[in-house]
Amino acid sequence: MPNNEPSLRLTPIQWTICAVAALGFAFDIYELLMLPLIVRPALLELADVRPGSPEFNQWIGMLFYVPAICGGIFGLLGGYLTDRLGRRRVLVWSILLYAFSALAAGFVTSVEMLLFFRCTTFVGVSVEFVAAVAWLAELFPNPKQREGVLGYTQAFSSIGGLLVTGAYYLAVTYSDLFPEIRGGHEAWRYTLISGVIPALPLIIIRPFLPESPAWAEKKAAGTLQRPSFGQLFEPAYRKTTLVTTLMFACSYGAAFGAIQHIPRIVPGLAEVANLAVPAQQQIVSAVQFFQEIGGLLGRFILAFLAIRIVSRRLLLRIFQTPGLIILPFVFIYASLNSLEMLKWGILIVGLLTVAQFSFWGNYLPRMYPVHLRGTGESFAANIGGRMLGTSAALLTTTLANYTPGANGATQLAYAAAIVGTLTYVVGFGASFFLPEPNDEELPD
Repeated sequence: MPNNEPSLRLTPIQWTICAVAALGFAFDIYELLMLPLIVRPALLELADVRPGSPEFNQWIGMLFYVPAICGGIFGLLGGYLTDRLGRRRVLVWSILLYAFSALAAGFVTSVEMLLFFRCTTFVGVSVEFVAAVAWLAELFPNPKQREGVLGYTQAFSSIGGLLVTGAYYLAVTYSDLFPEIRGGHEAWRYTLISGVIPALPLIIIRPFLPESPAWAEKKAAGTLQRPSFGQLFEPAYRKTTLVTTLMFACSYGAAFGAIQHIPRIVPGLAEVANLAVPAQQQIVSAVQFFQEIGGLLGRFILAFLAIRIVSRRLLLRIFQTPGLIILPFVFIYASLNSLEMLKWGILIVGLLTVAQFSFWGNYLPRMYPVHLRGTGESFAANIGGRMLGTSAALLTTTLANYTPGANGATQLAYAAAIVGTLTYVVGFGASFFLPEPNDEELPD
């Protein structure tokens, strides 16, 4: 039997591609996870609303959901353009868009301006994810190598979460050392601006990396078919499109409907409520750190298992099944009674939920041919994840106005428990209808 091991060794250019892709995934999540950290102090300054009030919850819901809608719409278009114009070109322009948006958001003077630049940031991130996954999948045709590369590079998304948590902590702790912005030293502004830093090497390096050979060869030969959204609903792809869109929505729903509200639940704990605001913010960033460690572990575990477990349904249920029990416990009990228990609980919930994001990055490229790969991925990720899934944030903040509780944090915790558990139940049920890939090789 021939030894195939040498074919699995990465060349220097492949290592460079993996490093750049990992940094790109990290930057994506760095940008998205800023909002849960900075939204409370930003609204207190820009909108002058009381935490826990209906007006405050309404703005929270809008800042979470409206950018997701914009990201979903333009991300869907970006997936189509990825199939039409090439993976690399779309990657570069998407990075430029959200790098500029990150910088501009730090200088806003109104909540409406903040909302606008969060929308453009979300658009860039939504497009970048789809293009990057298609690009990587086609640059590594060996099945085991491809699964490993997609899994481990996506794991760096959680590194982005750790980095933004650290950046926020530094901004809170050392804000007086930075130049004034709008007459003050607000940590949330410095955190937003920091998002431009990791974009700089991506802007410089990515234009010089190779285009996807599978896409480029078909384009040069004139055999690249024109993508269309209608093809996603033809008999060969209809079930895949519908089920993955629903399940992608559930994955995002658990994150946006429950996990991302933790920074506003923590200040309601008895151990935290009477502390000064800077101390509260430091504890919030510490809890966020535990959550991101959990997400990082989940992504690495998924990457490890993805090349060892053949059944995609089984792989996904390894994370879904315990989540059905642990998520409601964390939000109904731990988040209201013990800071220490909440830290470890949210670590496990983060592990189980975030691992599912990496699952879709590995699964979707195997379900669509070259000319439809970006379009198919973008439909599930943007219609399912960005538009439907993130609406769970608005559902949670609306439901929090009606749930019982002595304060806004308690009401929010109960609402997050209801929405998060519901998304896990629906996602688990839908997994029984998830199509298994026909082959380890990518379809042509």
